[in-house]
Parts: sequence; C-alpha cells; structure tokens
Amino acid sequence: MKKLLIVAASASLFSLAACGHETPAADNVVANAENTADVLENQGDMIEANAANAADAIKDSAANTAAALDNKADAVKATAENKADAMDKAH
Repeated sequence: MKKLLIVAASASLFSLAACGHETPAADNVVANAENTADVLENQGDMIEANAANAADAIKDSAANTAAALDNKADAVKATAENKADAMDKAH
C-alpha cells in the first residue's frame, strides 16, 4: 500500500515537473519535492530490507535451535539403547 502511494505521489510530481514552470523558484519547489519523495522511498526500501534480514536471522536461529533439539533427542535415544544393552548383558 505504501509503495502504491509513493508511486502515485511520484507520478504526480513527475507530471508537475513535465509542465515546466515560469520561474526557477517554482522549478526548485518541484525538484525539492522529488528529492524528498526519493528519500522517503529509499527509507521504505531500507525498512523492508531490514525486516527481511531480521526474518532471515530469526529463521536461521530457529533452524539452529531445532537442530540442537534433534541432537539432544538422538542423544537421549542413544543413552537409552546403551542402558538397555547393558541391562541385557547383566542378565
């Protein structure tokens, strides 16, 4: 939704710029607005990139935690097997 708003705002600014103004001051107003719109769009892109990076980090952390738990489960099973084997040998 935000990208659509930014695109719409940018399109309207570009159409204003295409009109050509009579004074340099008016051209500066349009140029400043375009620069501000570019900055806002870049900030939005950075926020999206940061969110994607955070999601990737969480996903990696969850995968590492899951792998550690799988290893612990394997260790519990191995310990049980070893204990059962020792019990069988004792009889």
